[in-house]
Amino acid sequence: MNLSVIGCGRWGSFLAWYLNRLDHRITLYGRAGSHNMKMFRETRTNGLVTLDKEIELSEDLAETVKKAEILIVSVGAQSFRSLMQQLSPLSLSGKTIVLCMKGLEAGTGRRLTQIVEEYAPKVPCAIWVGPGHVQNFVKGIPNCMVIDSRSMEIKEYLVKAFSSDLIRFYYGTDLLGNEVGAAAKNVIGIAGGMLDGLNRTALKGALMSRGTREIARLIQAMGGNEITAYGLSHLGDYEATVFSEFSHNRRFGELFVKGENYGELAEGVATTTALLRLGEEYGVELPICRAVDVVINGKKDPKTVLSDLFLRSLKMEF
Repeated sequence: MNLSVIGCGRWGSFLAWYLNRLDHRITLYGRAGSHNMKMFRETRTNGLVTLDKEIELSEDLAETVKKAEILIVSVGAQSFRSLMQQLSPLSLSGKTIVLCMKGLEAGTGRRLTQIVEEYAPKVPCAIWVGPGHVQNFVKGIPNCMVIDSRSMEIKEYLVKAFSSDLIRFYYGTDLLGNEVGAAAKNVIGIAGGMLDGLNRTALKGALMSRGTREIARLIQAMGGNEITAYGLSHLGDYEATVFSEFSHNRRFGELFVKGENYGELAEGVATTTALLRLGEEYGVELPICRAVDVVINGKKDPKTVLSDLFLRSLKMEF
């Protein structure tokens, strides 16, 4: 098939590399002036993946969209609305949008598929979420991921097109829950990094059990299936997010509590804001999200906040 990957960062470039291995015809799009695109044009590599010469590089969004049957999107969640504003005037008839990033819009709490529906309500949309790091995949280490959509036909079509011995896909059955769960795991990843930075790594067991239950309650209140939080999009992604050396959110949390500069805000920071907004809207307490927020945005002492969260509160386990 003709596939266009929009976003040439770490994950987007991997998707182009991976889908090219499955003999699809790939165009990789990056903004004009993008540092990542400049590297690919000059060397065909970003240090993680090396792109085959058959993969076309493009800085023309309209042309990138025109030639594709499926648009694979991997951009920052907070810039996604801007991208949809650029895509909506283009001809999207007959195309499918697959969202391959994890996040919620901080200012509104909206899920990314909801933003697609605002600007392109007639375009089929799916999400591709779950655990996995580029560094492992390029070494041939396999993993399992999830594709979900409102349409079973779309799910079957995409799973057939994208499956390989490197990635086994499961069919999602709860689009809302998988979106919220995938986004929320980044917040748990930041909290896990904070525990690492404070030499409290042993508390990650409590973090994982309480974090999953916290997000399960929110998913249920929003109308999803609480069990989804225990699947690949959330709990199943903890190894890659809460423990892995390659997790940006975990590393951000670790460096933050050590007072060291990470260089940029991790996606989980904006997601924390969005989740707290949703918690207020649906009447769900989110103590771990609140703790991450008061440490990062409230400038509270992380050792005190996390000790209060895990060691000093007397409550039922669930």
